[in-house]
Amino acid sequence: MDILATLNPAQKQAVQATGGPMLILAGPGSGKTRVITHRIAYMVTSCGVAPYHIMALTFTNKAAREMRNRLELLLGQDSSGLTLGTFHAICSRILHREGRAMGLDSRFAIYDEEDQLSVVKQVLQALNLDAKKFPPQALRAAISQAKSQLVDPEEYAQHVDSYFEEIVSRVYYQYQQRLGQVQAVDFDDLLVKTVKLFRDHPDILSRYQERYTHVLVDEFQDTNIAQYVLLKQLAGRNPDICVVGDPDQSIYSWRSADLRNIFSFESDYPQAQVVLLEQNYRSTKNILSVASDIISANVQRKSMHLRTENEEGPRVTIVENENEGEEAQRVVNEIQRLVDHESLSFRDCAVMYRVNAQSRVLEDSFVRYGMPYKLVGGVRFYQRREVKDVIAYLRVVNNRHDDVSLARIINIPGRGIGIKTLSLLRGCAQSEDISLYQALGRLLERKEFSSHIAQSALAFLSLMESLIARGHQLDLAQLIDEILQQTGYREYLMGQERGEDKWENVMELRSVALEYDEFPPGEALAAMLDRVSLATELDGLDDRADVVTLITLHQAKGLEFPAVFITGMEEGLLPHRKAFLSLEEMEEERRLCYVGVTRAEKYLYLLRSYRRNLFGRSIANPPSRFLRDVSPHLANLVTARGLWQETKRGTSRPEPQSPAINEEWRVGDHVHHRKFGDGIVMNCLPENGDCIISVVFKEAGVKKLLLSLAPMEKIIPNFEYNDGDDSAEASDGQDAGS
Repeated sequence: MDILATLNPAQKQAVQATGGPMLILAGPGSGKTRVITHRIAYMVTSCGVAPYHIMALTFTNKAAREMRNRLELLLGQDSSGLTLGTFHAICSRILHREGRAMGLDSRFAIYDEEDQLSVVKQVLQALNLDAKKFPPQALRAAISQAKSQLVDPEEYAQHVDSYFEEIVSRVYYQYQQRLGQVQAVDFDDLLVKTVKLFRDHPDILSRYQERYTHVLVDEFQDTNIAQYVLLKQLAGRNPDICVVGDPDQSIYSWRSADLRNIFSFESDYPQAQVVLLEQNYRSTKNILSVASDIISANVQRKSMHLRTENEEGPRVTIVENENEGEEAQRVVNEIQRLVDHESLSFRDCAVMYRVNAQSRVLEDSFVRYGMPYKLVGGVRFYQRREVKDVIAYLRVVNNRHDDVSLARIINIPGRGIGIKTLSLLRGCAQSEDISLYQALGRLLERKEFSSHIAQSALAFLSLMESLIARGHQLDLAQLIDEILQQTGYREYLMGQERGEDKWENVMELRSVALEYDEFPPGEALAAMLDRVSLATELDGLDDRADVVTLITLHQAKGLEFPAVFITGMEEGLLPHRKAFLSLEEMEEERRLCYVGVTRAEKYLYLLRSYRRNLFGRSIANPPSRFLRDVSPHLANLVTARGLWQETKRGTSRPEPQSPAINEEWRVGDHVHHRKFGDGIVMNCLPENGDCIISVVFKEAGVKKLLLSLAPMEKIIPNFEYNDGDDSAEASDGQDAGS
């Protein structure tokens, strides 16, 4: 196969320019996955590089599978030695192999978010701290943020600047101590411990640098500090590192992604070649023009000019609705029309929204009209209670000191071992610095249980010892059978509502286990537990099912659909209200909208409502400022009382509903106030013929001013931006990633 035959000139340049650092700026739909896979194939077939020396890093298992499949088509068996996977999966493999050098058992457990919260709650209880005053989710997020920046508990304690940070510091230290006691790591630790391993053991790092002489990274704009440091460690002094990214699609700062990495790459590697992939193969000309209108207002970006040879396509449709119920109904009606009259299937359509809570009304309408749909972001397979129960048994078989898993199953099915007994176990474990499993044995030896509890505890301990022994003898599916049989778990499920459905989920887990038949028993268990722990939101997304996709904008990155509906295009939703006080966050909201728009191939619908019931109250927000950015000649308007079929080309949007200010003042304007100094306009809402303008000032923070009375003038910007906080409001609901 001619590796270069199907590539455009820019793609060929990106594929052929090997032998040094390279930054590929790839716009949406520009074929970046094709470039990465063809670059790998070119190195193997034309440059004589052995796959063994290549590492390719992605952010999702779905992207890794797609890349692997393409490489198998290009290279056949020649791709078998390639290291390809997510950052977390590859770091997990390294730590399983090398972790003993830093005191980490090779059978370590990987704690997911639910497990992490369980540990945080235990720490709060041990420290006599109120979980209502210090929410475990907020503490977990703060710890994760610190780890992403490679800040350990000791360093964090040295830079505490508030009472909350003092609490985080105390919890962080105890949290990390507990993970160490039970030989467990969280997702952030997979990165942090690998960086520490390479830093503290240069001999190990040298081996990996010698092996991986070529490193490629997809979605580089989504890397955090820990990931970038890891990449620089692997690349060494003579780097052949190729990173592919797009600053305009950086939307995960809440997950610690650092946009500065993509801007720093050229200064860190001044010899780097830069290639721009600007030809879009996905969307129509009209959709790309709308996307360009929206993103061009951002300052923190690399200048790119997307172009396409696709058709002009239909105009984008902007839809105004009375309320969220009408919005949902119109979405359903239009999808049905597209299916009936435009030769689309249900799976060709996606409905996107800013926060998870918006899906409820949409789901109600889909159910009411009998339209098939799938909700991305519901309870994932490996997070279902019955599946997690069986996995918890497997995790204790793999690592008997896994406290979180042991606490989950010690009374499932019921054995009479209740909260009081578990509290006694935890007290013993904490005071003697041992695991719950060890505490159970010691308390039995000391005869500190009542006869009834002692009998149950001894039976449980005997059960687990038997399963641990059998875990080294049986195939993985047989081990699951043994667990189910000895615990009576099937009978336990059948006594519950929807027990048959739950049992089918357990049997599906057994099907997963069958995929590891060729592994030795011990290795099979560790490999499957890693897969379960590292599963991502989109892994189970079935592209073949003929159903409409309901999905948040954050989760939609990397996907594409012939028809896309973006709902909730209102100030306070998109952009989210939390972004009003930060220029950086407002630019990320704009990038989020851009990502949604560029998922569309042919049909794009932007919907807003005059009034919306959300988060338990009725709200009436003006239209999103991003709608104002769309050039009138690119869009058709459907008003709240208009019918979809009555939309006419050339209709312009009515200015009174526009979010933006007035003819002279716009969001992002730099201003000077006689009293408050320099600032940036963040919002302006009509008010009885006047406007209330919100400005974040460098020194005075956020102020809301009546425009007609404010002694203020526009200026040319010449100051550093500073977040204000004196009128900040808490965000309603959950972020897509919460």
